[in-house]
Amino acid sequence: MKLPIALRLGRVSNLPTVTSNVLAAVALTGVAAGTWHVIALCLALSLFYEGGMFLNDAFDREIDRRERPERPIPSGAIDAASVFAWGFALLAAGTGLVAALAIAHGGGGIAIVSALALAAVIVFYDMHHKGNPLSPVVMGVCRAGVYTTAALSVSGSLDGAVLIGAGALIAYLIGLTYIAKQENLTELGNLWPLAFLALALAVAWPANDTALWIWIALVFWIVRALAALRAKKIRDAVTSLIAGISLLDGVWIANHEQAGAASVALVCFALTTFLQRFVPGT
Repeated sequence: MKLPIALRLGRVSNLPTVTSNVLAAVALTGVAAGTWHVIALCLALSLFYEGGMFLNDAFDREIDRRERPERPIPSGAIDAASVFAWGFALLAAGTGLVAALAIAHGGGGIAIVSALALAAVIVFYDMHHKGNPLSPVVMGVCRAGVYTTAALSVSGSLDGAVLIGAGALIAYLIGLTYIAKQENLTELGNLWPLAFLALALAVAWPANDTALWIWIALVFWIVRALAALRAKKIRDAVTSLIAGISLLDGVWIANHEQAGAASVALVCFALTTFLQRFVPGT
């Protein structure tokens, strides 16, 4: 597979948000995880993301022929069978790496269960998200699965802080995904799911000055995205909100007094917005 095709299929511009998800999950556990363990988790869960993106194009190929003929499969740049094979292989590789980490650190079998569940939810979403009114919830669960898998890998359990963080992430993704489902339309029929963005902001309330500044940046970024939405630039709104995931992660990290990791989350945000200029995020 040619690299430009792989980059477009995988929406690699959004990958930094997976890294910030992992950093936030680890921060929420309160466990001092080893650097290489965290790096390996970032790689493993990035493989899950890439596998999901590949399978999304493979399952959506007939719809894309009508609505987005420039996508790699309908344009003839690659065949669907190859994309399916790569997608499932990436999910298997991500699961295998989580399993290897569980074995290496002992007592992490529950992390493997979380990884398998995440893979299953990703496939379910890719197969059934079109026309499914609950697909934003399923997408939120996919991202929450990144939190739970990372947290279980380093701590072996899920405490209240991780569950609250995962809940806020689900709320954010519900609002984001509702917008994304409309990206080929000229009007939004119902704006009430955007209240979930406000819910995510309320739950991720800043606990110190560093978190406050990141939270304010997130509020500004959401308002900016909604302005694009009002101007009917729906795809711009979607990609902006995807980048904002790293700001939400940054609030959680800063709330747990991890300034270095919070800085990395801000870099992930900046990197996502930069890469989206070259590789479409949707």
